[in-house]
Amino acid sequence: MTVVVIGHALVLVLHEERTPQLYDFIYFWHIPAFVLVTGYLSRSFAWTRPKLWALFCTIVVPYLIFEWAMLTFRHHYGDHDTTETTMWLDPHWPMWYLSATFLWRMATPILVKHWSAIPLSVVASLAIGTQDAEWTTYLDLQRTIGFLPFFVLGLHLRSKDLQRVRGRFTPILGLAVVVGLYQLAGHSSEWLVSHGTWPSRWLWYSHPYDSFGISTGDAMWIRFRILVLGVIGTFAVMSLVPRGRSWFTDMGAATLVVYLFHGFVVRRLEYADYTEWADDHGSWTIWFTIGVAVLIALVLAAPPVARRLTWFVDPIGSIQRARSR
Repeated sequence: MTVVVIGHALVLVLHEERTPQLYDFIYFWHIPAFVLVTGYLSRSFAWTRPKLWALFCTIVVPYLIFEWAMLTFRHHYGDHDTTETTMWLDPHWPMWYLSATFLWRMATPILVKHWSAIPLSVVASLAIGTQDAEWTTYLDLQRTIGFLPFFVLGLHLRSKDLQRVRGRFTPILGLAVVVGLYQLAGHSSEWLVSHGTWPSRWLWYSHPYDSFGISTGDAMWIRFRILVLGVIGTFAVMSLVPRGRSWFTDMGAATLVVYLFHGFVVRRLEYADYTEWADDHGSWTIWFTIGVAVLIALVLAAPPVARRLTWFVDPIGSIQRARSR
């Protein structure tokens, strides 16, 4: 989750020459890893009343609240890029993940039945990029289907599969892969072909192939390679995750709090002309920005803060827990 915040904060310092490499390195694996973990934790979802009620309380309600809050917040600061979009049907910035999670989980009872869902999800991811129709913007379907293979892979992972990733010597291999991905990110503009646009947009899975100005065949080949890199990077990073508990372990329970609130802080920095300030103060600002992003994540995830903000993230659950005490 902290890496998600760092990735969003790096957009504030795009002028720094090291930012594109670091940005692409993070986006090679951090959203795929997030989606895969979401899939792994969704394996038991079923179309039962308790499960559907929990999905409504933890995904739908926060989406309705924070989609409105984000749009209102951006309008307040004069962000005119949002004036023509449709609230709730067209998720704003990080809110896409909530709508995607809702759709993924609703499809889980079907997707989890057979392993063939994995290759079929890859086909769907490759195919959705060929669609430039308006319907693909609703609930960010372009991105939702684009990232679907990682979710389905998570659904079909077993605990013993994860144990293999966390073997005795796998961290060494994982570290080598991570270093290799970072080096590859330094050359991503050479193979992420994007005529007249920012090449890193490939890693968002949110734009149709036509927007990159290349043939469908070449675009599918690029998308496929990105999918493979996402899987490799995800397992490499997972092999490096510490096995023991530490002072920040329990902060993981506040992932949704950090995710939903950090965007307001990053946007506020943007509206306060943080980018212009960073432009005027040299290359060290990239490391300062990363430090600020880490601090944002830690503060929001700190138990005293997270407990209070959970009332906004999960109001129904918070009321039920308060009544049961």
